[in-house]
Amino acid sequence: MNKLPQIEGKSIVESIALLCEMYPGEVVFTTSFGYEDQVVTDIICQNKLPVEIVTLDTGRLFEETYKVFSRTIEKYNIHIKTYHPSGKAVGKLLEEKGPFSFYESVENRKECCYMRKVEPLKKSLFGKKVWITGLRSEQSENRQTMAPVEWDNGFEIIKYNPLHNWTLDEVKQHIKDNHVPYNVLHDRGFVSIGCAPCTRAIQPGDDFRAGRWWWEDNSKKECGLHTQGK
Repeated sequence: MNKLPQIEGKSIVESIALLCEMYPGEVVFTTSFGYEDQVVTDIICQNKLPVEIVTLDTGRLFEETYKVFSRTIEKYNIHIKTYHPSGKAVGKLLEEKGPFSFYESVENRKECCYMRKVEPLKKSLFGKKVWITGLRSEQSENRQTMAPVEWDNGFEIIKYNPLHNWTLDEVKQHIKDNHVPYNVLHDRGFVSIGCAPCTRAIQPGDDFRAGRWWWEDNSKKECGLHTQGK
């Protein structure tokens, strides 16, 4: 494990600036264009922090997600590098198991997530030293014990979670106050937004992750992006 940077007492901007100073050209932020990620993008862009911004296009995202992707590029005049799953691997999966195999078992769903998300993420993190995320501790049971700065064993990278202690209300307020583009699906009850076939709106009082892989009876549902080091 690498020695973790000391950011205690520093603001988000100061922390990211320090990480960029320590690891020039080796800091990456992965966005899926949800509320939290849009806040982090806004902070990075408004403060002109030298962070590479990337996204994973699984090939099965909502149209609304692509729209906020486009609006984000336009507002901040930035380049967002996009990573995709292997066309050969996806084609093989579709031929052997069909387009909706992930509904049939947890194993099949994890296979699809690994192919469409985890493998592209590996490529996006290759050669980097710091991975910035939009994770918040209240989002799921898995994330309640995460720290602002962690070492991810799975991807062997320093992981910085600048919004780890933010509430959803604080996230929404930042979006409103700073006129940040956001996914309109959030206004329709979608809290956590992933691939279209695997995401639905939730009802008031439901668990934050209830809209993801809702057919699975598991309170610790993850796609694998943020469990590699667990």
